[in-house]
Amino acid sequence: MSEPTPPPVRTDTVRLTVAQAVVRFLAAQHTERDGHRQRLFAGCFGIFGHGNVAGLGQALLQAEVTDPQLLPYVLGRNEQAMVHTAAAYARAKDRLQTWAVSSSVGPGATNMVTGAALATINRLPVLLLPADTFATRASAPVLQELERPDSGDITVNDVFRPVSRYFDRVWRPEQLPGALLGAMRVLTDPVETGAVTVAIPQDVQAEAHDWPVELFAERIWHVARPVPERAALERAVEVIRSARRPLLVAGGGVIYSGATEALDAFATATGIPVGQTQAGKGALPFDHPLSVGAIGSTGTTAANALAREADVVIGIGTRYSDFTTASRTAFGDPGVRFVNVNVASLDAAKQSAVGVVADARETLVALTEALAGWSVDEAYRNRTAELAATWEDTVEAAYHPATPSAGEGGRLTQNEVIGAVNDVSAPRDVVVCAAGSMPGDLHKMWRTRDPKGYHVEYGYSCMGYEVAGGIGVAMADPDRDVFVMVGDGSYLMMATELVTAVQEGVKVIVVLVQNHGFASIGALSEQLGSQRFGTRYRYRSSSGRLDGDVLPVDLAANAASLGVDVLVAQDGPSLEAALRKAKAGDRTTVVHVETDPLVDAPDSESWWDVPVSEISTLESTQDARAVYERWKSRQHPYLAPSEHGRAPRS
Repeated sequence: MSEPTPPPVRTDTVRLTVAQAVVRFLAAQHTERDGHRQRLFAGCFGIFGHGNVAGLGQALLQAEVTDPQLLPYVLGRNEQAMVHTAAAYARAKDRLQTWAVSSSVGPGATNMVTGAALATINRLPVLLLPADTFATRASAPVLQELERPDSGDITVNDVFRPVSRYFDRVWRPEQLPGALLGAMRVLTDPVETGAVTVAIPQDVQAEAHDWPVELFAERIWHVARPVPERAALERAVEVIRSARRPLLVAGGGVIYSGATEALDAFATATGIPVGQTQAGKGALPFDHPLSVGAIGSTGTTAANALAREADVVIGIGTRYSDFTTASRTAFGDPGVRFVNVNVASLDAAKQSAVGVVADARETLVALTEALAGWSVDEAYRNRTAELAATWEDTVEAAYHPATPSAGEGGRLTQNEVIGAVNDVSAPRDVVVCAAGSMPGDLHKMWRTRDPKGYHVEYGYSCMGYEVAGGIGVAMADPDRDVFVMVGDGSYLMMATELVTAVQEGVKVIVVLVQNHGFASIGALSEQLGSQRFGTRYRYRSSSGRLDGDVLPVDLAANAASLGVDVLVAQDGPSLEAALRKAKAGDRTTVVHVETDPLVDAPDSESWWDVPVSEISTLESTQDARAVYERWKSRQHPYLAPSEHGRAPRS
């Protein structure tokens, strides 16, 4: 038997380290939708240390020296914060662009896990490149290695698996192309997207390999707009036509799809009022005749009144979180039916709905055509307008109370602070927030005028997101001013990214609300009968409890030490003057204002399911439990559809 002919030797290869190959590959990736093409990666955030300094660090340096625009590098101050910045950037770019984030092995990597969870829960594409321990294990156990007696191939990076939409570990150079292509597939898929983790051992990062040149050719990932199936569309139209009191719930998918104009046309033609989730706020401007604002636990009285009465609810691009459904108490009609439009079948099927698995914009256009000539009656349009006008009067009274600085000791209320920022901001400016009481207050009251003017992370409600996220939003669109609203609790968790803003010349206006504790959880604690326990920043008193004097913390001085401009406001006029000065400037500015945390925003007439102790010796807890049980009795399972998702009606 003759010897087999050896394969021809390839000459179309390039010799690079694994890390150099990663950088060159990422720089060549693009996305395209509706004929608009952009680079997938704006650059790479990184903090270098054990594991990535000689691999990806060297590769990024080499790229920067050769071509600074190939894959620009930005130094962050906290690994979690870098992921938040990348996620915020991706959201601002409608998930068509993002950043890669590199960390060292060990604590640098595990610091990113919270950011990964946030990106995945909010379905935002971010590429994580944590360093890993040695593939060869020649020096094991190495610094920061998780050494286990039951397994030799588990590292701390395995904690990324449950919070990533795609995870791979590159043990050998030959595995890199498959890992990178798999990562790109998930990052560019609106249904599958989220955090993507490719862990690369430190010795593999520095290993050289002959790569086929095709790996580094420009590659375009087309982001599709799936059109609605005709039969599914017909079922949806049938249910909508039967409605007497329909309500549309606009989620983040409306904005990501660029469907705001299509939503306007649909609502105008049919007269169906539109409530908005946290991610969907801005889908219609606040003063649109058919916008009833936020819906659910942090919603407006207008949207929630219509939700209680709705016989058909049309969800567009929403995942129906517990805040949107008020823990399944918002939609009170016992025969309510749902029509859900979503690119993800998981969400389209929720609430036993008639599901349309398709792009939001394409489906809204198709529904408008199919419903031509159909509209709600005039009385329902009038009721929508009356409810919306009543709520706007409520907001105006909260923004500008008859007695200014209505808090204790003449302090401003948080409502007044939000009103001042809303008044000073321009229509295209962006408000950014994430955790505490402000996301709910903003959801209710912020008067959004632009689809991208509202950026509140409420899928994970992650304290510390605000400053880092604001930087991402500002980097995504430098022509907009970004107002970061943050309480003292969140600020203290991750203020250090202000240094990154100074370093990169990124302007954000941080409105730092000092209320000496956790205002949101304090209010929730009181509501649940726990008397604001553990939510106030106080000295420990002689009783052994944290109920002494207020701590002498000077957050304005802290911010100034990080290199930003700082303005301190004491009342309404000084706050407005500070905001206008910050807006007119070109540097990051922190506006510090002290507020009274005991003055709440207007009531949503809604609920959020947080269990209360079933038994207690505290009267406050007993009373809260009674209220809890009354609300609990109103929850709906939404589990009884008949043909075409139609619930039996009396």
